[in-house]
Amino acid sequence: MSNEPNSPNDPSDPRDPSGRPVPPATFYGQGGSSDPSSPPGSASAQGGGPSSPPPPPPTAPEKKARQAGAGIAVASLVLGLLGGVGGAAAYDRWGDDDSTSSSRNTSKVVDQGRSSADDGTVEGVAARVLPSVVRIDVASEQAAGSGSGIILSSDGQILTNEHVVAGAGEGASLRVSFDDGTRADAKVLGTDPLTDTALIQAEGVTDLTPATIGKSSNLQVGQQVVAIGSPFGLDATVTSGIISALNRPVNVGTADNQGNSTTYPAIQTDAAINPGNSGGPLVDMTGSVVGINSSIRTASSGSGQESGSIGLGFAIPIDEILPIIDQMKEGEKPTHARLGIRVSDTEGTDSDTVGALVREVNQDAAAEAAGLKPGDVITKIDDKPIDGADALVATVRSFRPGDEVKVTFVRDGKERTVDLKLGSDADE
Repeated sequence: MSNEPNSPNDPSDPRDPSGRPVPPATFYGQGGSSDPSSPPGSASAQGGGPSSPPPPPPTAPEKKARQAGAGIAVASLVLGLLGGVGGAAAYDRWGDDDSTSSSRNTSKVVDQGRSSADDGTVEGVAARVLPSVVRIDVASEQAAGSGSGIILSSDGQILTNEHVVAGAGEGASLRVSFDDGTRADAKVLGTDPLTDTALIQAEGVTDLTPATIGKSSNLQVGQQVVAIGSPFGLDATVTSGIISALNRPVNVGTADNQGNSTTYPAIQTDAAINPGNSGGPLVDMTGSVVGINSSIRTASSGSGQESGSIGLGFAIPIDEILPIIDQMKEGEKPTHARLGIRVSDTEGTDSDTVGALVREVNQDAAAEAAGLKPGDVITKIDDKPIDGADALVATVRSFRPGDEVKVTFVRDGKERTVDLKLGSDADE
């Protein structure tokens, strides 16, 4: 049995199905209508992309976001995507732009009189990071789109979002454009839909400038950050803002046919993020990568078209991504921590406690070994508060299989704690 949330069609789900984050990548091609709450660029991968062919290169593309699906009330205790933000809004994955054949529209910072990369200014950060950011064009017979990526090695390993490379479907071609104007074909080394992460290899390249990797665990709310990418095909676009919140549960919908969802404890920022930014870096003021821009929240509209940035962007913390990337580099299938339970929000139930209500405990799972039972309400993992199913799924996914955590829960009105070792989805 899957430890992930129920599928979007689960009849037991009491929540409003609207209001999920969508990735900022947009794909154009054949297919049905796309959902305004999904990543621009992932539409075709999930069977819902624009029905018209790619527009002419010079024009700024009209984007449609794919829908993440109905809200999920029952989420698995295993790694999960944070999500389920209600209200008249949608979360879009942004990272793809349809002007794949357009000329390189760059706003690259010139050398003349620019600040030192170490002076803590946005200009300095841009000077340091731009050489390590790429544009990724994806095309197939069914769809085309583009996103952004981060150079990890001098020989062309590049980090991006899974929805960027998967948006055009199987058999799609990948082409990478570098900061100096050169281009190279690329191939996919590995993907992980649950964390919306992908590793690609640019072919025949050397002497690239790898990005400096930071630590997302050191971030503070209010801290200044910079987002870099290729929104709407405008390469080398730099925007700045602050960290608005940390550990924000973001759930952008079902990631596979088993009902597992793409959920993560996001870094929320007001730095402008738009279609084409997906896969690009969110960096601190030292120029170190602290997250991958992946989704935004947009005002929903009946047309299903992306409305652009409204100051609610979300990045996947780099600390969560690095272990996944290490597994991909070794040719291994990514693994994720699991509790082995299914949960729902307590809203709409008889429980007076805010948290994640345990609905089912899997046999021989970590939760069963620790004594958790249906009816328990989990309120905290270590020192991280849990206010619902998505929060629990996202928090568990921030750990690794085998990690030991302290679970705080309420049973029969009494608060209890238990130590347990997290399981792995590799055991399923």
